[in-house]
Amino acid sequence: MAKVILWDIMDTLVRDPFFTHMPSFLGLSFDELLAKKHPTAWGEFELGKLREEELYARFFRDGTRIDGPGLKQHMADAYCWLPGIESLLVELRERGVPMHALSNYPNWYQLIDERLALSRYVELSFVSCNTGVRKPAPGAFVTACETLGLPPAACLFVDDRAVNCDAARALGLPSVHFRGDVAALRAELVRHGLL
Repeated sequence: MAKVILWDIMDTLVRDPFFTHMPSFLGLSFDELLAKKHPTAWGEFELGKLREEELYARFFRDGTRIDGPGLKQHMADAYCWLPGIESLLVELRERGVPMHALSNYPNWYQLIDERLALSRYVELSFVSCNTGVRKPAPGAFVTACETLGLPPAACLFVDDRAVNCDAARALGLPSVHFRGDVAALRAELVRHGLL
């Protein structure tokens, strides 16, 4: 039976402005953003390999600079809870369920915490910019389990991306693929003995 929850953050707990706000700030459609952005810069930023200024200089593949501070503020202003998630976290906290973040994100996760106080509920333990590894790489899951001193079977992983859930299951972590339905998520948490 699971003893701890490992949460993805973006589009599992918190709206990801990458899809909803970043393109409009840059004056692009989402498809145009995907076509123009540098193929590796954001991933390197999530791994802590690029500083903010380096990201701003390399954001577009053609080297066009962006208003980095403006983008950062625009993203920070857009962070919000997904519907029904905060009340679920409150309930889990009241039941004493240990919860940790296992998420791909740059150090802007601190902006999320400043805006939403996510760390009231979830320890921000395993964010890729600090661990140096991104899901679905096995090391992301292995590091979390080893650091917590728990076998994979004791760590329930929840993520909105099927590829990450599949990678976790392959290593023995029970996983829930969150598809935006909080009632279904809650039922899964009950099934795993956490609610």
